[in-house]
Amino acid sequence: MFKLFGDPANKAAADAVLVRDPSNFNWTFITLLAFVFYIYWTEVRNKNYKVIVAGFALYSVHWFYEIMNAIICHFSGYALWTVSNASSSFILLIGVSWELSMMFSIAGIISFKMLPDDRTKRYFAKDGKKGISCKLTGAIGMALLFSVFEIFLAWTPAFIWVYKWWGAIPVFITTYIPFFLASNYVPDASPKFQKYFLCGMIGLDVLLLAVLIPLGII
Repeated sequence: MFKLFGDPANKAAADAVLVRDPSNFNWTFITLLAFVFYIYWTEVRNKNYKVIVAGFALYSVHWFYEIMNAIICHFSGYALWTVSNASSSFILLIGVSWELSMMFSIAGIISFKMLPDDRTKRYFAKDGKKGISCKLTGAIGMALLFSVFEIFLAWTPAFIWVYKWWGAIPVFITTYIPFFLASNYVPDASPKFQKYFLCGMIGLDVLLLAVLIPLGII
């Protein structure tokens, strides 16, 4: 049965998760990495640098959220979202498997490429009204799609929501909208802003991982 919010009954399943345990490793790990590498290298060869920025913008935000989710798990006992070992070849952090991470590494590329060729386009502009930016509309649409699909995932043993107040609606507003705002807006920002955003987010992610993993927090 599909549920919009978490269920405390899922705590036992969440307790069974082992992070960075190699027991379920299989060769799809390498295959997915190769596919992602091919996608990015193709964009590099075609000099689609804005597409690459879109991919890294979302991916860097994604990792920040995953780190925060793991910190919440450490201090509260349970993460907002958890993935199961049975569903993955390798779990990177409590809420992200290798398969999910590879998907999010190209989600920004997909979102950006789905925008109109004229990214200044605005919808519902009429009688002098400015309308709504296609970038904002695209971000909300992709966020809605991902949130709806997450309802299905939470119905399976692969994805676990524990808290009653966490589910499709909070994840739509607080997580997926920021993800796709990053992928849709950062590529068209000034080179200076792009540099600060990507270097800042990636640097912060790397620093947090380098400090918190050895400490056993995440």
